[in-house]
Amino acid sequence: MDAILWLVILVACIVVEIFTLGLTTIWFAGGALIAFVAALLSAPLWLEVILFVIASAALLFFTRPLAMKLINKETVKTNYESMTGRVGVVTEQVDNLNATGCVRVSGQDWTARSAAAEEIIPTDTEVVVLKIEGVKLIVAPVNKEEN
Repeated sequence: MDAILWLVILVACIVVEIFTLGLTTIWFAGGALIAFVAALLSAPLWLEVILFVIASAALLFFTRPLAMKLINKETVKTNYESMTGRVGVVTEQVDNLNATGCVRVSGQDWTARSAAAEEIIPTDTEVVVLKIEGVKLIVAPVNKEEN
């Protein structure tokens, strides 16, 4: 009877994993598999539960970081994440009060706002990207004295 319970838990974990593809329940499926084998070998229920918990925790702790590293190996820094610190040129005057502003950074045009609330940054001014809020770059003029 215990073996059927562990088999149901194993199948349920695998089905959930198939639908989520997030490496969330696969570790518990491994623990259920070990508990299932123990049940087939007529282990007492308390031992099956302990084996399930220990195996699931061990798989989660030791193999998840490795699996996540392998899965996310080809993750490339997005355009969004790589913008901070880049220098661009104002293509449309940046004026927070009138909600205008466009900056070209690495050949791409972005809407922009000035970091200083009332500062107007004229066209053709070099600016540095300080951060991103939503889909807008928050910029400040490049200090020519620093170059």
